[in-house]
Amino acid sequence: MFQLFHLSPDKPTSLQQQLREQIAAGILNGNIPVDTPLPSSRKLAKLLNIARNTVVLAYEHLLDDGYLIARERSGYYVNPDILSGKVKVREMPDEAMEGTPPDWQKLLKKHPAEQQNIGKPRDWQKYPYPFIYGQFDPSLFPTNNWRECCRDAVTVPAIRDWASDHFDDDDPVLVEQIRTRLLPRRGVWAAADEILVTVGAQQALDILARLLLDKDSTLGIEDPGYVDIRNIAALNPSGLKPLPVDQDGLIVDEGLNDCDCLYTTPSHQCPTTATMPIERRYELLRRANEQDFVIIEDDYESETNFKSNPIPALKSLDKSGRVIYIGSLSKTLAPGLRLGYLVGDAAFIREARALRRLMVRHPPANNQRSVALFLERGYHDALIMNIMRVYQERWQEMGAALAEYLPDSSRKPSFGGSCYWVEGPAGLDARLLRKEAADRGILIEPGDIHFFGDNPPLNFFRLGYSSIATERIRPGIKALAELIADMT
Repeated sequence: MFQLFHLSPDKPTSLQQQLREQIAAGILNGNIPVDTPLPSSRKLAKLLNIARNTVVLAYEHLLDDGYLIARERSGYYVNPDILSGKVKVREMPDEAMEGTPPDWQKLLKKHPAEQQNIGKPRDWQKYPYPFIYGQFDPSLFPTNNWRECCRDAVTVPAIRDWASDHFDDDDPVLVEQIRTRLLPRRGVWAAADEILVTVGAQQALDILARLLLDKDSTLGIEDPGYVDIRNIAALNPSGLKPLPVDQDGLIVDEGLNDCDCLYTTPSHQCPTTATMPIERRYELLRRANEQDFVIIEDDYESETNFKSNPIPALKSLDKSGRVIYIGSLSKTLAPGLRLGYLVGDAAFIREARALRRLMVRHPPANNQRSVALFLERGYHDALIMNIMRVYQERWQEMGAALAEYLPDSSRKPSFGGSCYWVEGPAGLDARLLRKEAADRGILIEPGDIHFFGDNPPLNFFRLGYSSIATERIRPGIKALAELIADMT
């Protein structure tokens, strides 16, 4: 049986760990007999062409974990207790196997899989020119600092603290860091009971949609705008009202008056990158008070700001509690971490916490503690400083390249961020451009998906610079411009 084991030095895990995992799998799968001794460490090491000590340590770990038992002068055997409680599969009579599968298309009341979503190649890092949005640059990730925080989050005292059932509570250290370190950067001040940690911004949006929308509600969304809020809201029984944007973001006029709730991205409009001026923000708050609607402010990418005196968040200007603020660590620390937060009136957060408890209780406490330590030790501030320095270089390089090779197609994002919104020639189909560009090693994102309605313009696309090296931007833009010229 051990001849079937395959250990490889090319795998990221050690040979000892590979051996442990494969022996454990063999035991659980019933491939290793209970009453037969395992080969001696010397024999197995020779059989697998590995060091004897590797086998000895693997056996000892399996012994400690309860997979093996040691018998004096006889060797190691499978511990029968490890197999107790497993269901024994018996052959079913033919009549028990009869039946028809359910008609899921009929039974499912909602079909989120049929919605349009932004797609990204899983192997985007293999492309020479990945102008892909929303991914991080591994070279900027503070690996050592993050490892330190993760290691300290799994000390014995730390585990005893976070491993117990927290019901619906968040890590108090993380909440304090959000309250005193993250929010003040945007001019926002909040009490601990006005903050809720979420599994990314998407869960925050889902909670908001469930609590604020019903069949009689109207949600105003930017057009073009963020795809996920449109899809999340569409699964709830409410009306959606597309609202136009211009070079200053969401247009604030009478079109907002029949909204019960409004979703906006004022600091870095998604996807156009426009920044809403302070005067328009005050006007938006005035209308919200007069017309009695709630504002959902998604302040994404606000950390990557290239201005010395950035415009404060809409939430910081709100004196009546009408703004619910969404923040996230996806664009700075890592998108795979899936950690965000909601800030709002305490009465609203109380209901949001109760709803989140029904969903997931709370985001994983060990992740919360690791992030809390990362923030507390100042590593996040240092990371933001490094990201802003690198992103600003790429922002300038992409702006210069677009001005040279695709003049008048875009304007520099005034606030910062990590992407450009590009308007191609009138006859361009960015969906076809994406396919042709990918064949040449260039990744772009067509913009039609961001528009509301059945006939969106097809000549818009987005170019991200968060995950591409600065020196690759100009040749990538040049190659893209040549392709566009060939297609039009």
